[in-house]
Amino acid sequence: MGIYNCASTLVEALDSLYAQTYQDFKIILCEDGSSDNTYQVAKDCASNHDNIILVRNERNMGLNYTLNHCLEYADTEYVARMDGDDISLPSRFEKEVTFLDEHPEYAIVSTPMIYFDEQGEFGRGKGGFESKKEKLIYGTAFCHAPCMIRGEAYKAVGGYTTDKRLLRLEDYNLWMKMFAKGYRGYMLDECLYMMRDDRNATSRRNMKGRINGIYAHYLAHKTLHLPWGKFLIYSAMNLAKGIMPTKLYDYFHKKKLRR
Repeated sequence: MGIYNCASTLVEALDSLYAQTYQDFKIILCEDGSSDNTYQVAKDCASNHDNIILVRNERNMGLNYTLNHCLEYADTEYVARMDGDDISLPSRFEKEVTFLDEHPEYAIVSTPMIYFDEQGEFGRGKGGFESKKEKLIYGTAFCHAPCMIRGEAYKAVGGYTTDKRLLRLEDYNLWMKMFAKGYRGYMLDECLYMMRDDRNATSRRNMKGRINGIYAHYLAHKTLHLPWGKFLIYSAMNLAKGIMPTKLYDYFHKKKLRR
C-alpha cells in the first residue's frame, strides 16, 4: 500500500484488512512524502500491529516508485494491492487466495469495485471474465487496487515501470508487461472492494494525465501488436475528456457506473 495524504482515511482502510476472513498476511506501507500527518498515523498503527512494515520515501516519488519500494519487502507467494483511502470487504483476501490456489493458469485475480463518495455508493463495476491483452485497447485490463498477483509475475516483469510519463498509468503498463510475458488474469464476478471516488479523485484527472495515457496506450499497441486504428480513436476520445468541464465529466463518469 502506497500511502500519500490519506491521514483521514488510512485507519478505516487498515481496519478493513483486520476484518478479513483470511488473516495470514503482512502489510507493507510506504509513505510517499505526504503534506499531512499520514506518516504519523501509519506509525501509530504499526506500533499496535506487529505485521505492519512501514517504510518511507525521502520525498514524493509517485505511486510507481512507491509500489516498487513496497515490493522490496514482499517475499510472499501472493501480493495484494490496496489504496489508503479505500475499503476491502471482509472476504476479499479469502476469495482471491482461493482462486489463485485453484487456478494455477492465472497469475492475476481482481474484483469489480463499488464506487462511493461523500454521499454514499453510486456505482458498481462488472466482472466474471478472463481479461486478455485486447482489453487494453479500451483501457486498463484489471482493477488495480483490489488485485492479487503471484509474486513470481511481479519479479518476471521487474515490478512497475518508473518512467514519469507513466505516472497514474503504472497499472496499465504493468498489465502490458505481464501479457507480453504470457501471464493471464481473471476478474471475479463479485464486488469485494470499495473505491473512494470523490471530488479529489476527479480533480486528479487532468490533461497531463490524458497525454500520459496516450503514451501508455502507444507502448501497449506497439508491444502487443494491437490495432492502430483503435489507438487513434482512443487518443481522440481521451483528449476530448481532458478538455471537458469537470462537472460534466463527473456527471458522465458517475452515470456510466450506475447500475
